[in-house]
Amino acid sequence: MSDGEIPVTPTPVAAAADPAASPVPPRQTARGGGRMDLTQGPIAKTLILFALPTLASNILQTLSGSVNSVWVGQFLGESALAATANANIIMFLMFGAFFGFGMAATVLIGQSMGRGDIDAARRATGGVIGLALIFSIVIAILGWFASDQILHWLKTPPEAFALAHDYLRVTFLAVPASMVSITLMMASRGAGDAMTPLRFMILAVVLDIAFNPVLILGLGPFPQLGIAGSALATALAGTISLTGMIIWFYVKNHVLRLRGRELTYLIPKWSELRFIIGRGLPMGAQMLVISGAGLVMVGLVNREGLVTAAAYGATLQLWNYIQMPALAVGAAVSSMAAQNIGAGRWDRVAGVTNSGIAINLAMTGVLIILLLIFDRAALALFLGSGSEAIDVARNIQYIATWTFLPFGTTIVLISTLRANGSVIPPLVILFLSMFPIRLGIYYFGYPLIGSDILWWSFPLSSLASLAMGWFVYKRGNWRRTLAQPVAA
Repeated sequence: MSDGEIPVTPTPVAAAADPAASPVPPRQTARGGGRMDLTQGPIAKTLILFALPTLASNILQTLSGSVNSVWVGQFLGESALAATANANIIMFLMFGAFFGFGMAATVLIGQSMGRGDIDAARRATGGVIGLALIFSIVIAILGWFASDQILHWLKTPPEAFALAHDYLRVTFLAVPASMVSITLMMASRGAGDAMTPLRFMILAVVLDIAFNPVLILGLGPFPQLGIAGSALATALAGTISLTGMIIWFYVKNHVLRLRGRELTYLIPKWSELRFIIGRGLPMGAQMLVISGAGLVMVGLVNREGLVTAAAYGATLQLWNYIQMPALAVGAAVSSMAAQNIGAGRWDRVAGVTNSGIAINLAMTGVLIILLLIFDRAALALFLGSGSEAIDVARNIQYIATWTFLPFGTTIVLISTLRANGSVIPPLVILFLSMFPIRLGIYYFGYPLIGSDILWWSFPLSSLASLAMGWFVYKRGNWRRTLAQPVAA
């Protein structure tokens, strides 16, 4: 199967690259749980309404991590905070590896919903949840027994080792519930329902923030668990949220709920997983490329000394928020484009892409302007008002923060490609821009302007990735006719 082809069920007619080339099948009308029909209505308004809940979820998740870090740092000290950081690196890499499978399933679900094939959407949902369960249980068991070795590989500081061990083991136990929850949220968005994930993200975040001090300190009837209490708080919050979301799916007759014989969809079958795995691996590799590039950049920045490293660390905290519109809009574009491709509405796909670019530029542009106006006050939150690193961080902001404008545009283009299963070109684009191009800019530019080339490498490499992404979007074969599969 070549890049760009997606297996679809044989019952409906596959949508051709030419919207007039094939009829659109009658659409089924299961719309439980607040699902939006992303193939109808004004494109920009629909995209904004669909992206906002995802943006809110991302903000809540980031704030939850920040607040929990405050609890751990204030109650248990710097060693405990370092321990959670080491454990979180492992979790990020693990979830990043599975992220591609969830995104591939989201594409299948979106296209199935666009065709009106509810059963195909439920099969894809069941298959990816079954895969998530198997993957996460294996990881939880291996992680429980390999925690010490993993921490040795990370060169965890001796003073933080015991704490990191306790935190990591409990975190591994929570992996199945966390991974299934994230997978179910991604599937829900693929079906056009972004509100259900937001509701239960709010529940998880509120419970997590509330449980942390209770279990760390042993307030009331609860035992004092220290750093393990922080991990257990997150595990309990996630499990309760997942349970609530599953109940909600059935109470509201959500379009993706499984009943009767549909429960057998939870047993992964190769006919459903072939696309999820085949397309999911390159999508997961994209996350690993991004993570690897981030680690390389941290190493280069560390060579410049403690002040520059601290300035860069504070800048990254602010950039986490700057990039959120791009990530939320990109996810919305992927789901919306997939539904329209499935419905044969190729006349709307370009409009979805253009609206996504415009919305992202507007939202990100406003955030960048606000950040540059109030940069000193924002940086002081992380560095302290008298830190000499503030001036270094402000220099980074002025040179590099605008990189999120081309970055966001590239994310939207890649999301559109991904909506039709084209995943190899985005992987190649990300790899080229973040390694040979960015590192080439650094090594050739460092003798000329010194450490400032580190910050210039961000916008310059982002412009390069935008140029490549635009070329593939306009000239690539990602719009090719979908492939007809063998019946499951």
